[in-house]
Amino acid sequence: MYPLLLKPALKSYIWGGTRLIEEFGKHAESEKIAESWELSCHKDGCNVIANGTYKDVSFPEYIRQEGSGVLGTRAGKFERFPVLIKLIDAKDRLSIQVHPDDQYAMKYEGEYGKTEMWYIVDCEPDASLIYGFKSQISKEEFKERIENGSLLEVCNQVPVKKGDVFFIQAGTLHAIGKGILVAEVQENSNSTYRVYDYGRKDKDGKERDLHIDKALEVTSLDRMEEEGEQTSKKLEQNAYKIQVLAECKYFKTAELEIRTQADMVALGDTFHSLLVLDGDAEIVYAREKIKVKKGDSIFVPAKMGAYSIQGTCRILFSQL
Repeated sequence: MYPLLLKPALKSYIWGGTRLIEEFGKHAESEKIAESWELSCHKDGCNVIANGTYKDVSFPEYIRQEGSGVLGTRAGKFERFPVLIKLIDAKDRLSIQVHPDDQYAMKYEGEYGKTEMWYIVDCEPDASLIYGFKSQISKEEFKERIENGSLLEVCNQVPVKKGDVFFIQAGTLHAIGKGILVAEVQENSNSTYRVYDYGRKDKDGKERDLHIDKALEVTSLDRMEEEGEQTSKKLEQNAYKIQVLAECKYFKTAELEIRTQADMVALGDTFHSLLVLDGDAEIVYAREKIKVKKGDSIFVPAKMGAYSIQGTCRILFSQL
């Protein structure tokens, strides 16, 4: 077993920008990239391996050939590969939307629901996002405001700064605002219900589809729960610092700041996902080395054992 460098699945939506190309080294035929799927087994876009024995093999095929042991024992409680990790460049604001929970999504979409975490990698000084409602509203008012175009009046708009973390439970109305670069860790799902899109039109002059009926069924109109939000867990040493960002039943995510070296161990319980947000380093394992830089995504198989990250970099570290 060895650490896998992953080629991302790239998405060019109308609200995307150029930062993922210019700053994170993503290569695309289009002039802009909205999303870069950095760890994905989803049918709408899966990774391809960029190094070693499995070079040019799709990530799902690698798992099929190696067996579920590369995911670890914790993955056994999930029917499918459990997570999807993205970089998102919101040059313009995203639609106001909501995601279903597991039960609803499995019934109507044939996949997991979507609980997710946002880590603000960078943002413009006046950037903000939508995170639920200002106060509780009724289903009837929600429907009426969607129809008459006044939904923004009751949305909770939150100013953001670099390093902020938001935990978005399934059923929470939300939208990433203009000028925000986000690292997103989520359930392995692409089920999104748009309720408002500012009247925008695509390249063909058509407004994008809305999913109002489904959104009315799944949106939480109550005060949001605190489960899974940013924690204060932190481990700091001279060589590195780990700050836990979010923990829930689907994933655990931390910011890992490498100053010189961090010694890691991938045991049999879970894989490690390393997404390099800044800097560069070497991953050293079994007398081998892999150079990594800003924008690289690395999958470390469970049971790989000891390895170290040597250099100066900032990593979004995720596991089950």
